[in-house]
Amino acid sequence: MAGNRTYVRFDWLIIFMYFILVTMGWINIYSASLSDSAKGFLDFDQIYGKQMIWIGLSVVLIIFVLAIESKFYESYASVIYIVSLLSLLGLFVFGTTIAGTTAWYDFGGTRLQPSEFAKIATALALSKYVSDIQTNMQELKHQIAAFVILALPVILIIMQPDPGSVLVYAAFVFPLYREGLHGVYLLLALFAIILFVSTLAFGTIWVAIGIILVAAAIFFRNRKRRPNIIKYILISVGCIAFALSVNYIFNNVFKQHHRDRFNIVLGKEVDSRGIGYNTNQSEIAISNGSWLGKGWTQGTQTKGNFVPEQHTDYIFSTVGEEWGFVGSMVVILLFVGLITRIIFRAEKQKSQFGRVYGYSVAAILFLHFFVNIGMVTGIFPTVGIPLPFFSYGGSALWGFTILLFIFVKLDGSNYHYS
Repeated sequence: MAGNRTYVRFDWLIIFMYFILVTMGWINIYSASLSDSAKGFLDFDQIYGKQMIWIGLSVVLIIFVLAIESKFYESYASVIYIVSLLSLLGLFVFGTTIAGTTAWYDFGGTRLQPSEFAKIATALALSKYVSDIQTNMQELKHQIAAFVILALPVILIIMQPDPGSVLVYAAFVFPLYREGLHGVYLLLALFAIILFVSTLAFGTIWVAIGIILVAAAIFFRNRKRRPNIIKYILISVGCIAFALSVNYIFNNVFKQHHRDRFNIVLGKEVDSRGIGYNTNQSEIAISNGSWLGKGWTQGTQTKGNFVPEQHTDYIFSTVGEEWGFVGSMVVILLFVGLITRIIFRAEKQKSQFGRVYGYSVAAILFLHFFVNIGMVTGIFPTVGIPLPFFSYGGSALWGFTILLFIFVKLDGSNYHYS
């Protein structure tokens, strides 16, 4: 064949898993929101009917995203990022406040949450920066610049405040790690989480004693190598200082309902009828499902509306009750399969931009999936993170759809044949 031609070939396995997950999500939203006043599948006054509209519009978005030249996403990544920051800033002037959080624009009854789209813009901007510097992330100046890109939307979202959306930005550490960021950052993040939770659970004094004992044990174990005692002292002081700040952060940065949820998970409060009601009822619903579930629309917890707002963040409890352990595992395996496939395709990218973006997509989906299911099963405190493609809501569905299909487009443009 004469000459070179470029074909766009989309990964149909990713697309197939996306539509399977969206369909399964709608089926469970239908069951969780079905009421006696419903007039059928096409009743657009019902929650499941509204979600069907969002799904239909998502198909239009997919066509639009795939129709745009793939170079557009790289060339205009910075512009898209700036626009997303402006949309977050605009909330403080034009935003709608719900339950103390100013996180939505209200367009005649239709609400959009810009933080769902800011994740896409941040992924594009981070991918653009990393690919532009044409090096790994081991240099301090590049690490600082990358963390600034992440910090700007995080600060604006904290001010709303919306801690659930802020937590998602931790996912970006993984694509940076893939590009050379030292593993010590992952260990520090993990250690900070352990230290934070330990301080809440056992108190500052016991944690401080534990830090000193651990540091002393490590020092004496390595004494033959003549370790620098000053370094051990400074690290210990830094850890104790962080532990001392935990209570201030917990009492002054977290809201009361967030503190209550942490205390319930840590066993410091038992409130099955108050702030812990949702999680308690969700656990009951999942346990009711046993191996094969009670059947579609047959869940007693679901039909009795015992789990408040079950069609949103707690939608997985419907899966557990009506489809049982087997159905839950199917959903989990689909998510694992989708995330694994994205990582596999990210490694095949010819451009660093596509690879970083692919890892960002996989990391964001994984964090949402992992934290949401942990939250619904009572392992993690409730932080308001939706289950991708399952939870009701136009902003979340559109955000995840655009996020995923930009990668499908970038990946599809990788194929060259001669």
